[in-house]
Amino acid sequence: MTTASPPETALPDPAEAANVVYNPSLERLREFSRELETTTTFGSPSYVSEHRSRCADRTRTAVDDEFTARDYGHVDDALEYAREHEMICLDRQVGRHPEHSYVCRYYVPKEYGRIALSLAKLLEPAAGDTVTDPDFLTVQVPEWDETAIRVLPDAGVTAVLGSDYTGEAKKSFLRLFMFYAKQNGGLGLHAGSKRVELRTETDDLETVGQLFLGLSATGKSTLTAHGLWLDEPESATMLQDDVCALLPNGSVAGSEGEGLYVKTIGLDPDEQPALHDAVTHDSAVLENVAVADDGTVDFESDVHTSNGRASILRDHLSSAADDIDLETVDQVFFITRNPLMPPVAKLSPAESAAAFMLGESIQTSAGDPSSAGESIRVVGTNPFIIGSKGAEGNRFRALIDDLDVDCFVLNTGHIGAGAKDIGVDDSVTILREIARGTVEWTDDEATGLTIPRSVPDMDIGSFAVPDHVDEYERKVRDLRSERREYLSEFEDLDEAIRDAVY
Repeated sequence: MTTASPPETALPDPAEAANVVYNPSLERLREFSRELETTTTFGSPSYVSEHRSRCADRTRTAVDDEFTARDYGHVDDALEYAREHEMICLDRQVGRHPEHSYVCRYYVPKEYGRIALSLAKLLEPAAGDTVTDPDFLTVQVPEWDETAIRVLPDAGVTAVLGSDYTGEAKKSFLRLFMFYAKQNGGLGLHAGSKRVELRTETDDLETVGQLFLGLSATGKSTLTAHGLWLDEPESATMLQDDVCALLPNGSVAGSEGEGLYVKTIGLDPDEQPALHDAVTHDSAVLENVAVADDGTVDFESDVHTSNGRASILRDHLSSAADDIDLETVDQVFFITRNPLMPPVAKLSPAESAAAFMLGESIQTSAGDPSSAGESIRVVGTNPFIIGSKGAEGNRFRALIDDLDVDCFVLNTGHIGAGAKDIGVDDSVTILREIARGTVEWTDDEATGLTIPRSVPDMDIGSFAVPDHVDEYERKVRDLRSERREYLSEFEDLDEAIRDAVY
C-alpha cells in the first residue's frame, strides 16, 4: 500500500483486537523470547540482536526531509503489518510533568517480546486503566526486508522497519518528547539531570540543579549517577540519565520514569558501583553483552559490539531519586573529549550557546560503530533534533540567559595526544566543588578561556593545556577557524553566537 500523503494512522483498539496481546506482564514478555535468552549468573535475561546500534542513516522525519510516497508507504506498511500479524501492544508513559507527559503506544511482533520487555523496564505504565487516544504511536517490525525508520512528528507516529535494536523503540518516543518540548516554548535536551544538596554555612541544605549534555559513552551516565563522595545529610541524586526538557520556568521535565538504558562495556564496580549493582541485579535485561553459555558475564569483552546495553530499573539504582523532574536548573555541563580543552572552563551565555551548537565529542558505537573514536560535532550533542538546529541554539541561549544559568565545558577525556588523562575522580572533584561554589576562576591568556585558578583537593595546575600539547597556539588557532566555519553553516543562528567561538 502506497500513498502520496500522510496515511491514516489509527489502529483498532488493542484491548479488543484478536491479534494483539495487550499490556502483558513482564514475566509473560520474558516468556515470549525465552528460547532466545541466555540466563546470566545474576538470574537476568540476556539477548543478542541482529542490529546493535541505531540506524541514523536510515532515519527520516517529515519535518526535516521531503517525504515521498515511498516514505509514507513505509508508515503504511508498518501499520498494515500491525493490523494483520500477531503483535504485542504496550501502553506506557513518557514523562510525569503535568504539562509535559505523553502516553506512548508501542507495537512489536510477539516473537520479539524481548524488545517490549526492555522498553517496559524504561517507561512507566500509562496512567489510568484504559487508553483511548495515545499521544505517540510506534510500530516496530524487525523482520522487514528493508531497514527504514520514518517519523511523522506532528502525528506522533514512528515506523521502525528492519531493525531489532531496542534503542530504536526507546528513541522513537524520546525524540518526539523533545520535539513537543520545543513546540511548547522549552527545549528538549539529550542530557542527564541531577539534584545536589549541600550544607551551607548555617547548616541548612542548599539545592543545586545540574544538567549534563553529552553523546553516549562520554561519561554522561557515570557523572549523572555519581554520588560525588558526599556524606549525609548532603546528597547527589540522579533524576534522568538520557533525555529531559528544559522548560521556560527553569524546571526540567524528566522522560523515563521506570529505568535507564545504559552502556555496559568496561563497567567498573569501583568507579561505577551504583550502576554496576543495578546492571547485575536479576531485574536487568542485557542486550549484546558478552555472556558465556554458563551465564558468566564479561563486561570487558566487545565480542558482539562495544555498544552492549542493559535496561535497568531505577528502583535498583541507589543513586536514583524517586522523582524524575528537576525543580530548577543552576548549572549546565557540556561534556567533551576534545584534547585541546582543559578539564573545565566557565562560559558566558553566548559562549554557552556556541558550545551547544558545536557539540564537540567523539563518535561512539551507539551512533556509528564504523567511526567510533573519531572527532565529531553534533548540535546539542543530540542526534535526535527535529527541525532547525540554528533555532535550537537561539532557544538555548534565550533560556539560559533568562534563567541565569551557569554553563561549563567539561573534558572527560585527556589533554593532548594522551599526555594527560582526566580521570573520573578528577571530574567528580570538579563537579562537587563547582556545586559548592569553592572553585576560584581566572581569565587565562594562554587559552583565552575562563578556567579554575584553584580547586579544593585537586592540583588543577598540572592540567594546564599548553604544557601537554605540542604546537598549542597553532592547533588552537586552527580549531577556532574550524569552529567558525562550522557555525557559519547555520543560517538562522544568531550572529552573537557565531561570534562567541572560544
